[in-house]
Amino acid sequence: MEKIEIDSGIAPFPKPAVLVGAIVDGKPNFMNLAWLTRISFNPHMWLMSLRNTRYTGRGIKEQGKFSINIPGADLVVKLDYCGITSGQNVDKSKLFDVFYGKLETVPMIRECPVCFELTVFQIIEMLDRHLIIGEVKHAYSEERYLTDGKLDQKKINQLVYTQPPSRYWALGEGVADAFSVGKELEK
Repeated sequence: MEKIEIDSGIAPFPKPAVLVGAIVDGKPNFMNLAWLTRISFNPHMWLMSLRNTRYTGRGIKEQGKFSINIPGADLVVKLDYCGITSGQNVDKSKLFDVFYGKLETVPMIRECPVCFELTVFQIIEMLDRHLIIGEVKHAYSEERYLTDGKLDQKKINQLVYTQPPSRYWALGEGVADAFSVGKELEK
């Protein structure tokens, strides 16, 4: 088949659908985010991109710390609501059972299978966005989301986001073990 040119502005790869938390104006606030990736393993550094007008972004800049909360598919309605409303107008902390970990002032969501506390390593201002590099300081989950002491993606039932179409998906079935299945071609 012949390749045809399509819209170069699309990002057809799935992205994690997460809830970012921070204290803003003295109260917990959460926003929906899909532009997130790990950029370093040691130390554990993650990079996220958000519009510089985001209310939660202001709290992250002021506090120097934030959370990344990984919702399961059962939280899709609340996740989406946190993306279509601003904390300037709505107290989104009331949607969740908020808890705090070792950093003490980073709001996290108890209903999310996995939660992380991060400190700001660097903020890069670019165009109409802030690229925020955070260092993961602490991670929290529950025994029910683990198998043999490790996170079990099936139990978490993590959401991913695609564009196009602008849609949430459950992560789905595993296909093969990474850095292993390719060894079949070494024979």
